[in-house]
Order: sequence, then C-alpha cells, then structure tokens
Amino acid sequence: MSAAVGITANPEIDQLDRLIGSIYDGPMESPPWQTAMQLLRDRLKAGHVTLMLRPPSTDSTGIMLNTGSTTVQNVQAYETHFFAMDPFIRLPEGEVLTAEELIGKQWLQSAVYLDFLKPLNIRHLLGADINTRDGIECRLRVTRLHDSAPFSAEDKALCKLLLPHLKRSIQLHARLDFLECERAMFAGAVNRMQLGTISIDQNGNIIESNQEARRILAEKDGIWLSGNTLCVESAQESRSLQQMIRHCVTDAGAADGPGVVEALSVSRPSGRAKLGILVRAIPMGPFSESKQRPAAALFLRDPEASAVQPSQELVRRLFGLTRMEASLALLLTEGLTLDEAAEKMNVRRNTARTHLRSIFCKTGVTRQTMLVRLLLNSVLSLG
Repeated sequence: MSAAVGITANPEIDQLDRLIGSIYDGPMESPPWQTAMQLLRDRLKAGHVTLMLRPPSTDSTGIMLNTGSTTVQNVQAYETHFFAMDPFIRLPEGEVLTAEELIGKQWLQSAVYLDFLKPLNIRHLLGADINTRDGIECRLRVTRLHDSAPFSAEDKALCKLLLPHLKRSIQLHARLDFLECERAMFAGAVNRMQLGTISIDQNGNIIESNQEARRILAEKDGIWLSGNTLCVESAQESRSLQQMIRHCVTDAGAADGPGVVEALSVSRPSGRAKLGILVRAIPMGPFSESKQRPAAALFLRDPEASAVQPSQELVRRLFGLTRMEASLALLLTEGLTLDEAAEKMNVRRNTARTHLRSIFCKTGVTRQTMLVRLLLNSVLSLG
C-alpha cells in the first residue's frame, strides 16, 4: 500500500514548496530567480518584486532583477538618480520591514516616494536586505499599488521564512558565477592557443566543444562530426581513436585512477599536415554522481592553423623593446630569416642586425633560435 494513502493534499504547503524550490532553481535561470520572483509576486498580490543583486551606487548602476510592469526608463531613473535619495536602505539583517516601519510617516514626504514611486502608482513598500560574509549585499523589495491593502503580518512572515533560502541560493549563484568566470577565462586562453577541445561523457557522447575544435571538424578534412559521433576518414585511425576514447572513459570511472593519456595522428585527404589528437581521462571526483559530467577530453591541434599574432605593444611591454625591435622579433617568430625580416621592414640588413643585437641584450639570449623559443614560450600567446 502506498505511504501516501490517507495523507490529505495541502495546497498551501504545495505552493510554499514550489516557491522554495524555485528559489534554489533560480541560479540556473537566465535572468536568475525570475520564476521565484513571479511566484512571490502572485502570492503577495504585489505590483513588483525586485531583487537588487548589486545595489546601484555612484560608481555603478548595479544589477536589478524586476518582475511586474516597468519600463527601461524607470529602471534607469532609479539606477542613475533616485537610488541616492532612497532612505529605505540598510535594513537590519534578516528582518522584513515596511518603509513606514523603518522611516515613519515622513516616508510619504521623501523625494524618492513623491518624485519616483508615486508617479508609478506605487504606495506600499516591503523590503529585506541580505548580506553575507563574502561581501555580498542584496536587497529584496516588494511593492503594492495605491488601491491595494498594506502588507500584512502574514505577508512579512512569508518573506522572513524565505529569506534564509534566498540567501543560500544567492551564495550558490555567486559560487557558480565564480566558476563560470574561471571557465570562460581558461576557455579563452585555450582558444587563443589554437587548441581544440572536446569533452565526452561516460557514454561516449560529446558534451561540448570549443571554437577551434568546431573549426577543425567543420572542415571535414580527415575528421568530422556526424550527429553526436566523431568520424575519422581512415578506418584504422578511426578504430584507434574509438579504442582510446573507450579506454579513457573507463579509466575516468575510478576517482583515484592514474589518468590515462593517449595520442594519435589523423591523416587529412587534402594532403595537409596530420592533425594531432590527445585523449585524456578526467577521473571522477570523490563525490561525483552525474553521468553527464565530462569523463574524457580530446585536444586537437592543427599544425597549419594560423596563430593569432600578438601585438607589438605587448611585445614591447613584456621585453622592454622599441617598436622596431618588437616588429623584428615578431617577424622572426613567424619563421622569417633576418634578411627576409629586414626586407619586409624596409630597412638595411645591418640596421636589422643592430636591432637584433639590442634585442639579445634586453632579453638575455644569445642566438636567434633562443629568441624565437623565448617568445613562443612566453605569455604572448595568451594576449
């Protein structure tokens, strides 16, 4: 017999459960917490629910998430002007207050009410502030129109009940945002290094690929994508690649595995240089549970790809070179001889040699090959 038999459904509890669940789902939405704010707005019969993830200041317009009827002009008016007049700020942590409770009757004489809220037909204002030890400062604000009843004790109690959940959800959002910023930074660096990356789950399905990998696959020169499967022109190379992927995916199932690394060259029918492919297992963490997580990563390198040329300004700043010296150094890293570089710069060979000696002195190298290696191994490729 089902354990649920005899239990009477409670719509009030169901609504509250849905509201709290939407708060924790909020960090996954874009914009975040839209569902939760809309549910809270409906529950409180409010005109607006606003979450200021970063309140406006003299240095920034901040980040404001809104539900309810509003215009871009109204939001901008508060972000650039009225925020400085707003006395309904710095609320006690964990407390839910109306504007009148915090400020008194003079609230209705304040400039932000008379010049901003009243023209928008907003009469009642309920709020709470959220502060964390990490320095996060957020504001929750709920409004009602002039023809609406004031917020009740029950309304305030509901908001007070939701505050700890919203605070935890905001902290989760901050953590996810940090990880996404870090991921974007590393992904950008990998792209600038002309390195293609493909992540594969435990079932061998492709989860994600970066811009360089998509470029290589789109050329369909020896390797391409058919649906969600990697295809290789050479049957032997295809079998080797699939075996390598299976090996790495299997190895990824062990949290303390050695981390298998395999490598393969893929021939290109066009006759261009072979593509280099490295497959690396991504071992599971001690608490990994999702089968959709990356289990293996493929790294693709096209030896004939045109590398992004670093700017002369970066070379100058990094090594203290003049513009002419930086130009010569970059030409040498492209594989030009000193004579060819001099011709391209429209200078005499002796002039180029003089610049080269100066470069040697400033960089501490004594040979042209050492200079090229120094530049190629520097942070210039990340610029």
